[in-house]
Amino acid sequence: MPSINFFEEQVKFKLQHPRKTSHWIRAALKKEKKKLVELNIIFCSDEYLREINTQYLNHSTYTDIVTFDTGDGFGGIEGDIYISIDRVRENAVKYLSEFDDELHRVIIHGVLHLSGYSDKSNREKAAMRKREDAYLSLRN
Repeated sequence: MPSINFFEEQVKFKLQHPRKTSHWIRAALKKEKKKLVELNIIFCSDEYLREINTQYLNHSTYTDIVTFDTGDGFGGIEGDIYISIDRVRENAVKYLSEFDDELHRVIIHGVLHLSGYSDKSNREKAAMRKREDAYLSLRN
């Protein structure tokens, strides 16, 4: 059975509405015409994510998200999304956003990466942001 799992690493954090969030992610994947296999969302500290970023991506910088596609290449969505709760909190203040809005933006950003979207160029970033905004509007 396809699943969405939430975990914590080196941070005390509980997602407020995990079922609602899972339903929202599933709705976004359905609109993207993607089949869910398994998705793990790991909420962690800045230091934990920086260590992952350094070890696996050779970037020794802080970031809000790192996404790993663990699928077999046959089209199903399977992956791990690591999210720094520290960085999300900081970005919410920086961008004058509510914490939950910023958190959901980062979650859907990772889901979109697993769905095949990239954000390397300015054009890709704009397309990604447009999709994020569209899916954020579906939360309620």
